[in-house]
Amino acid sequence: MKREERRQAIMDLLVEHREVDLDDLAERFAVSKMTIHRDLDELEQAGVLRKVRGGATADSGTQFESDFRIRARQDAAAKERMARAALELIEPGMTVMINDGSMAAVLGSMLSEKRPLTVITNNAAILDGLRDEPGITLLGLGGVYSAKFNGFFGVVTEAALSQLRADIAFVSTPAVADLKAFHMDDNVVRSKQKMMGAASRRCLLVNHTRFGRTALHTLADLDRFDWIITDDRPAGDAAKEIEAAGLKLMIAKD
Repeated sequence: MKREERRQAIMDLLVEHREVDLDDLAERFAVSKMTIHRDLDELEQAGVLRKVRGGATADSGTQFESDFRIRARQDAAAKERMARAALELIEPGMTVMINDGSMAAVLGSMLSEKRPLTVITNNAAILDGLRDEPGITLLGLGGVYSAKFNGFFGVVTEAALSQLRADIAFVSTPAVADLKAFHMDDNVVRSKQKMMGAASRRCLLVNHTRFGRTALHTLADLDRFDWIITDDRPAGDAAKEIEAAGLKLMIAKD
């Protein structure tokens, strides 16, 4: 197996299992552990995975979120349910903001069902999917392209958002704890915050497995959101804390 084929196979294993073991990889591909170390080092530098003792993981950490190429292939059913629930908040004629991320991209693929709409986004997957859709006025936010997040960020993105207004903003997050949402990248945080500030109403999208986690940067207090949509009831006391605070937690069902 060639090097690039082996690294793609490692990415495929991460999609399926979320983590890989160094010894297992060396045996699977019939190469040395040092070769696997080099593969994991390069994939880590590309932002695909996070090395841990004895292997690697695609699960987020306080300073790490896996590459869009990994996340786009995970949790398809959960994303579909959350996107359907979010779609119910949209009425034809609205101006809608949607941020980066694989969850947001699934919602973006459904927006033509609610046309006519004006859609403002920095999400490259949504821009690609909606650019030829009739009934959709598409405002693409410029900026510096990030392959890791498959979106546009930075000063140009933030300046554009400061001049725009929307009826509703859909914001996703990889971590929620202590009635706060978090993210590990400061550029991404700023673009999400600008969207929140430019919208009359705000909806947070978060997988139920991401509750009880933190990341490097605080994105926002949960009371900034009019709705919080997740795919299943979070474990532990997270749901009780949210409901006790008077916040609207929506569990997306099949």
